[in-house]
Amino acid sequence: MGHHGWQGNPPGTEDEARRRIVEAATACIDRAGLTKTSLSDVATEAGITRQTVYRYFPSLADILRAVAMAGVEEFAARMERHLSAFDTAEDAAVESVVFAVRTVPNEPYLGLLFQAGEADFMTAGVTSPLSFSQGARILRNLPVDWAAAGVADDELDGLAQMLMRLFISFLQYPSTPALSDDELRALVRRWIGPALSPTWTGGFGV
Repeated sequence: MGHHGWQGNPPGTEDEARRRIVEAATACIDRAGLTKTSLSDVATEAGITRQTVYRYFPSLADILRAVAMAGVEEFAARMERHLSAFDTAEDAAVESVVFAVRTVPNEPYLGLLFQAGEADFMTAGVTSPLSFSQGARILRNLPVDWAAAGVADDELDGLAQMLMRLFISFLQYPSTPALSDDELRALVRRWIGPALSPTWTGGFGV
């Protein structure tokens, strides 16, 4: 598999090789920052040549994507902990959007996708069936009576999809002037809240 170098400890599988390159990139970014991290730096950190890095990642951008996505599970766990304080469907939905919009840009690794101009890649990742399923899992774990809000268990994937598409839109196309947390919260609540009311019939009358 071309395990040249590797500081005398070659990986046993392709997946392990990729993981170790991602770990090396993470270490470089932590130490020097994104703008001062090059593919050569990553190769040196991993104890391999640039050519070996290219066997697993065609470019530095691909490595950055992998670094960012490695932080998804930890981010999802923190979001779930934050949302566990809300016990109504409306509050949980609204706060999920506000939390993501305010938190993702400052994430040490997820934020890399925006810093490196890779927002489109993040959009593709977040709007995948797997991400919708993970989002539904978070919603399902919350202390919310979804049935009372008119949301069946098999509809949580759809709700997760709408919320994730919404926060991605706010991230990629921020409001001008910027909205405060309370303004964002009020906006999302006004248009998402009614759909999570058990008395909602599909209209948005005032």
